[in-house]
Amino acid sequence: MGPTACGKTRLAVELVQQRPVEIISVDSAQVYRDMNIGSGKPDSATLKLAPHRLIDIRDPAEPYSAADFRQDALQQIREVISKGRTPLLVGGTMLYFKVLRDGLADLPVADPDIRRQIDRLAELQGWQAVHDRLAEVDPASAQRIHPNDPQRLQRALEVYMVTGRSMTQIHKTGRIEAAAGTGFPFSLYFLAIQPEDRSVLHSVIDKRFREMLFDGLVEEVETLFRREDLNPDLPSIRSVGYRQVWQYLAGDLSYDGMVEKGIIATRQLAKRQMTWLRSWSDLHVLTTELTGQKKSLDNALKFVDSVSI
Repeated sequence: MGPTACGKTRLAVELVQQRPVEIISVDSAQVYRDMNIGSGKPDSATLKLAPHRLIDIRDPAEPYSAADFRQDALQQIREVISKGRTPLLVGGTMLYFKVLRDGLADLPVADPDIRRQIDRLAELQGWQAVHDRLAEVDPASAQRIHPNDPQRLQRALEVYMVTGRSMTQIHKTGRIEAAAGTGFPFSLYFLAIQPEDRSVLHSVIDKRFREMLFDGLVEEVETLFRREDLNPDLPSIRSVGYRQVWQYLAGDLSYDGMVEKGIIATRQLAKRQMTWLRSWSDLHVLTTELTGQKKSLDNALKFVDSVSI
């Protein structure tokens, strides 16, 4: 686990060379085909060296939920274990890790009409107004979700508008197959790269986003933009980076504005990921330095060898 741009994939590929592990991706953008550059998907050479499960499994027009991930991840975990190998789950989508560990409440499916209403409110009054509305009906979720996190804000308010019950209430009433219960004949161990120097991480994020643009991110999104079955409300297009380039192609942002907003959105994503990590119980921190790849690898190897999966 770890924030975006901290070196998770590089470390995981090293572990594959050292131990009998297989990588399962935990990334809500890398599940989509034709979304390679902006999602930070490993290139073909890396995938040949260290194959990743659960990437390129959905078309961008098909929504993919945390519940979908949990079902798919459990299947992949069992397949890896049946081969006598160890599953290594790698990524930064913290919600996916959480539902794998804790299970998830039986939440309603997305409602396009309700989502359009929420998007309209955000368009007219801003996402702070959506956050204020959520605070009225679900104070606990509003306290947990930042006003700059539109996807989670929308989902939390949508759940209330569809069911008349807050997401907090629904989560309290029960979860399906928690990790400690039936169907989990193995143990889960959580390891993280957890950088302390935010300024260094911001610098890395800035550099990486500009490299993505140089590598053809705009052209990648342009191919998606030309498809008639895609729109900015889909989870795939709402992914950080893709959303901002889409807005640029739609004429809603200048090129410089797109670059600025893309970098800011990525920094905000990293901040949310770090917040998740700070509250994560039983977390084994590999290193707090972005430059500590060798230290991270040594610590990871020692930890993997010390536990029973």
